[in-house]
Amino acid sequence: MTIEENIEEEIDFSDASLHFNRELSLLEFNDRVLAQARDERIPLLERLNYVCISSSNLDEFYEVRAASLIQLAELNPLIRGSDDLNSQEQLNIIAPRAHDLVKEQYRVLYEMIIPQLADEGICFIRRADWTEKQRQWLKTYFSEELLPILTPVGLDSAHPFPRILNKSLNFIVSLSGKDAFGRNSGRAILQAPRALARIVRLPNDISDNEADYSFVFLSSIIHAFSDELFNGMTVKHCHQFRVTRNSDLYVDDDAVDDLFNAVQGELAMRHYGDEVRLEIDKNCPEETINFLAARFGLNENQVFPVSGIVNISRMQEIVGVIDRPDLKFKPYKQSIPQVLGRNKNYFDAIKKQDILLHHPFESFLPVVEFIKQAALDPDVVAIKQTLYRTSADSPVVNALLKAAQAGKEVTVVIELRARFDERANINLAVKLQDAAINVVYGVVGYKTHAKMCLIIRKEGKRFRDYVHLGTGNYHPNTAKFYTDYGLFSSSVELGADVRKVFIQLTSLGKVTKLNKLLQSPFTLHKGIISKIEREINFAKKGQPAKIIFKVNSVVEEEIIQALYRASCAGVEIKLIVRGVCSLKPGIKGVSENIEVRSIIGRFLEHTRVYMFANGGHAEVYAASADIMGRNMFRRVEACFPIEQKALKERVLKDLDAYLQDNSQSWIMQSDGSYIQSTHEEGEGFCVQVALMDEFSKKH
Repeated sequence: MTIEENIEEEIDFSDASLHFNRELSLLEFNDRVLAQARDERIPLLERLNYVCISSSNLDEFYEVRAASLIQLAELNPLIRGSDDLNSQEQLNIIAPRAHDLVKEQYRVLYEMIIPQLADEGICFIRRADWTEKQRQWLKTYFSEELLPILTPVGLDSAHPFPRILNKSLNFIVSLSGKDAFGRNSGRAILQAPRALARIVRLPNDISDNEADYSFVFLSSIIHAFSDELFNGMTVKHCHQFRVTRNSDLYVDDDAVDDLFNAVQGELAMRHYGDEVRLEIDKNCPEETINFLAARFGLNENQVFPVSGIVNISRMQEIVGVIDRPDLKFKPYKQSIPQVLGRNKNYFDAIKKQDILLHHPFESFLPVVEFIKQAALDPDVVAIKQTLYRTSADSPVVNALLKAAQAGKEVTVVIELRARFDERANINLAVKLQDAAINVVYGVVGYKTHAKMCLIIRKEGKRFRDYVHLGTGNYHPNTAKFYTDYGLFSSSVELGADVRKVFIQLTSLGKVTKLNKLLQSPFTLHKGIISKIEREINFAKKGQPAKIIFKVNSVVEEEIIQALYRASCAGVEIKLIVRGVCSLKPGIKGVSENIEVRSIIGRFLEHTRVYMFANGGHAEVYAASADIMGRNMFRRVEACFPIEQKALKERVLKDLDAYLQDNSQSWIMQSDGSYIQSTHEEGEGFCVQVALMDEFSKKH
């Protein structure tokens, strides 16, 4: 037995100390997003946008992640994760980190962003600073626009506590005096209808100090004039609050006869799931805070007193309203590869060579054009497509509808349980079915997350398959700010593989062997571990061995353990992980050869790439899957090779550029924290900027 093998046997790579808590890692990611709002190099309105994204991310964290832990603590409190923490212990450690994050969000917004916006003539006017003209205008606005639709509910035996919608703006009002019926419960609840704008722009003639834009928060208006809702009574206190609820849908896969109806039925309950968090004005009396917390069954860790509006994320709507290009990112014009230029026949182009798109540096339009041309081409007989998320007015869907109208055989696999897009996907399924398109919902118990389009074309006496495989959704809007790869190919083997996967999804049958694709839940996990083991063997023979993964998350335990083994064997490992990473780099004797970095920038890094040096014959795969248990075992995913030499070299060059970034990269420490890369003045390299420059010159 060699020394390396002996060391490897002595280390327990499943030890809890080698696994960083997933929830804390997710909060660390959110902190990196918030750091963008503090970065003076970024345009001011974009910094406001980052504060809103950070707030929205935390909403989802509580709606899904914290909510799941709370449920688990009630149902099975003894279950422990790879970090050896049970659900209640995890809730206890994430609470202080989440509270710190919220405090920083408000500090950045109110002490940095809002004052700097005021310097630019964009003002948010507090009640205490309203002029008499502004007050009169706002009073009229309240009377005409708000009063007719606001419905306060007094709390007494005849008026029980109302059902509070998830993440809605609400007010708890303390009253004195008696109403027309002689009642005085002392409290009322007022819910602000969701149709109301949360931020109101003042007319220019009453703006603050001739500011270009003057805004007032809806909450300030309701606070100021709430007494008009309670005739003859005195409003002692009026404080805003917001409740976050468990929003994860539960569908019992074993008991479902009709997945469509099951998901549709669950959606009605999303707004009224169990309460998991209360955000409330910090100036609210403690007695009132305690009253609400008790009413919602929340403990101290779940109550967030805040210094300002309770719905920061709603400020995102003004970014599009304000016409100040100098305070936003410079517009970027996406390019289109010359081989897919104007009036080109896509099938001729793809037949000659594989074509790789890198969004958002390259446009998503070729993907739409691919399907459009298929719809009009008389030789195309069938189109098969997966849809996980897409836009409401999706040109992809319109192209599929045209294909069906043209008599093509069109099959669409829609994932009904794409989180927070369930209702949109249900409506989409109905729309497609009405057009006589074959719609299936994948496999019960496994989300269909693969991004695939297969076009079958009759060429002479044979059928030829044309495929598009991607790392991101068929969503033209997100393709403008998510980084993703998409591959067009007419490879016989890839086409056969994609055809087999569609057959799996639409019919019944055994797993069939695939030529090129690695597929979850069957071969992807085993395939990745096998390729890691191959790098270990190269390293043990003294040959160069290297692994580069670029993914959104690294959580799955067995792959983490395999990477630790590879590090111990001397394999050089570079992980570019945007979000959650449970692996701990830089631990002596375990992960000294592993570097983990996160890129946070203008575009959301979404590409999933797996590179194995393979003894000098590098293998490069792109995938829809991250390194998570759900992606490996509970989803249908497609991991596809980039084989043509020029395309492979291009991806390798991209990976190298990401590893060179010293402007937007954060380096993970062995304790799970991150340190932002630094550089000497004038020596900074930003990979996203470099790619924008490269593609704008290339095409």
